[in-house]
Formats: sequence, structure tokens, C-alpha cells
Amino acid sequence: MFDRNAFSQTYAEARDKFLGAAEAAGLDVQSHLHPLLGRDGERLAMDVARDGPADARSVLIVSSACHGVEGYCGSGVQITLLGDAAFRAEARAAGVAVLYIHALNPYGFSWWRRTTHENVDLNRNFHDFGQPLPANPGYEELAGLLVPHDWPPSDAVRAGIEAYAAKHGMAALQAAYSGGQHTHPEGLFYGGVNPTWSNVTLRHVLRDEGGRARRLGWIDLHTGLGPSGHGERIFACRDDAAALARARAWWGDAVTSIYDGTSSSAKLTGLMWMAAEQECPQAEYTGIALEYGTVPLMEVFDALRADQWLENHPETSEEQRLAIKRQIRDAFYTDTDEWKRRIVEQGIEASMQAVRGLRAA
Repeated sequence: MFDRNAFSQTYAEARDKFLGAAEAAGLDVQSHLHPLLGRDGERLAMDVARDGPADARSVLIVSSACHGVEGYCGSGVQITLLGDAAFRAEARAAGVAVLYIHALNPYGFSWWRRTTHENVDLNRNFHDFGQPLPANPGYEELAGLLVPHDWPPSDAVRAGIEAYAAKHGMAALQAAYSGGQHTHPEGLFYGGVNPTWSNVTLRHVLRDEGGRARRLGWIDLHTGLGPSGHGERIFACRDDAAALARARAWWGDAVTSIYDGTSSSAKLTGLMWMAAEQECPQAEYTGIALEYGTVPLMEVFDALRADQWLENHPETSEEQRLAIKRQIRDAFYTDTDEWKRRIVEQGIEASMQAVRGLRAA
């Protein structure tokens, strides 16, 4: 079921549509208000709608905008699911409550940033901050090249990155810049040194909504890796053979993993999904990140670099600012009907599969 009107052009529009879809479905929404306002002065919130009884033994989470600007895709899928009578009926028949978490990172969604207002990558922020944080020596070596003093980068900067890739390989370059780092707060994929607002708020939601579940599934919607329109199903649990076997039983043998090198993603640290088992230890947890491709990887990489440079240089011209912001949105949201249709089809399929997996568990 594809409806282009499920997708939006601004965060405010997406939020209004989500709240409207929840109301049309007869669902209450719990809104966790963000401390800051959005790009257009709008209120920001992590909005949570539950479709199913509070005491359901099986709960499926469908979440969007972990990485802010990626929320244009995820919101469209969530709004579609809320209006899909067949999906809702299947979930009810299976005894599965569906928990929609709209805009895990509303600030990034509104401001067309991948990061939170703390400049933190939310999916690198889930650590025990009382313990030493992981080091990333590759990032240390590349930091000044990844976010240089000037933009566009000089030939010398480009040559430096190319030399690193030639010496260590493209996989090592991807791991170095995207794996997560905690020493450059004005750099890329910064994991922070304490929990972000989104981290703390999500943990409250998981405790409140998942505390009575015996089985917990999670589909976290992402964009930016892989072939355009293809939804890679990336295992989103700790490195556990039993959980991986469940994920592949639910979503198919094509489920990839960062732990065995089959995923297009590098191995990451501080993953958000670890909070599921931490906050809902009574539940058997199975999850994936549904990662939709947009543009080639190096275009995504350069868009992220440009956006971080812009964040570090607010004095830049309005013309350059607008060009960079359009570049970052286009890197994570392909605004065509064909792309959106493929996104919706795969999102519905994965959600149906999760409901059936939770019912059979």
C-alpha cells in the first residue's frame, strides 16, 4: 500500500501527519518534549503511539529518525503502517502490540542533521559512561582530513584520505570514520561523553512500554547505506548466535551482521539497540535495522563531512549553507515516488514478518 502523502518535506509536516494517523487509528500519543525548538520554531518531541494492550506479552517496536534527517523515510513507513488495516489486523490476531516511536532524534530531523543537538551520533551513544570509552586510532589519524579547515576540501586533503584507503583498504577507512569516536566533539560519528537527551528519553520509553513484555521485536528504520531503494536487514542485537538465528528465521537468511562482516555497515560501538536488553531484561529481544540505500557511499560520506564543516563554521555564506543542507538531505532521502514505493513495500513486509515471528515465538 503506497501513498505518497505519507511522506513529508519538513519535520513539522511529518509530526502532524504522524499525530493525525495515530488519532485516525484511535491511538493515544505520549509526547516527550525536546528542550529546544526546531528549524521553523516548531515544538520538537519524541512521540510514542501504542497499538495494542498494555499487558501484551509480545511487543514490536517500529522507530524512526535515530539519525535525524533519516526520519523522512522512517516517518513515511510508520504513517503507512498506522493506516494499514491488514497489518493492524494481523498484529491484533497475533496478540502483538506495535509501539511506534516517531523521531528518536527530533532535533536532527528538523534541522536536517544526522546528529542530536549535542552533535552526537545517537547510535554511538549507548555506553556505560562510568567505564573507559573505546578508542578509535583510525579516526585520530584522519580527524583533520575528515573535517578540514576549508570546504570544499583541498587536493592535499583528498590525497590524504585516498592514501589512507590505499594503505589500509576501503573497509578500514569506513571503520575509522564511522565506527564511533569520543575525542573530537566537533567531528564525525561522535559518541559523546555522557548520555544524550534522546538516550535518556528512549530508555524511559523502553521501560514504560516494554517492561511487561516477554518477547520484544524492533525494526529501526535507517537510510544511507547500500544500493538505492534496497532495504538491508542488519542484525541489531548484541553478538548472540541464538538472537541471530531468530532474526534470520523471522526476516530471512539475507539478514546481515556487523559481527561477521556480512553487513554494508562497519562494526560500531555504543549501539542504541543494546538498551532493549538493558531496560527490558525480562524480554527475549530480536531486532534489525532496516537500512535503505540512497546514493553511493562516498557521496553520503562527503555530505556528512560538508554538514559537519558547516556546523563548525556558522559564518559561512547563505548560498553555501543552503547547498550543503540540500546535499545532506538528499544523501538520506530520495524524494521520488519509485524510491518511496520500494521503501514502503519492504517496510510493510518486514513488519508483517516480525509480527509472525513474535506470534510463533
